[in-house]
Amino acid sequence: MTTAQERADLLSKIGLDVQNKAAIGRVLGTGSIGQATERADGRMEAQIRIPPDELSFDPSILVMPHGGDIELELINDDLNTHCALLPSNGDRKFIWLVNHSRGRATLNLDGPGCYYYSSPTGNDEGRGLTGAIVVLGEVPPEARLDRPAQPRP
Repeated sequence: MTTAQERADLLSKIGLDVQNKAAIGRVLGTGSIGQATERADGRMEAQIRIPPDELSFDPSILVMPHGGDIELELINDDLNTHCALLPSNGDRKFIWLVNHSRGRATLNLDGPGCYYYSSPTGNDEGRGLTGAIVVLGEVPPEARLDRPAQPRP
């Protein structure tokens, strides 16, 4: 388990502690931070667990170094049934996770940003079973939402 200072240092290292990005570290402030590993073929992979009796994903924030395909393995170590509704370009993925089960999903997240996921069964989301995948990288100029300075009255 990471301490608050270790968490703050990691958020700083990956650039999530600056203006307009700090919310991700505060909204999902109770779980750990994990990083996807990149394989030789360019695909990324990661494992996300639901620990017993915690109603949280571990890690609750998964960081991808850049956009692309990621293979996730989700493991439900809890005694209760949960699910995962995951983001993927053009299509969301749904995995049903009965108690002590595992599932796999391949996602495509090709642009930088924060992609949220959760377990929408019962009141899992309201009780904290939410997470985010943060894709690092630069947004291409044609996709930026920045506007030029606007005249003031």
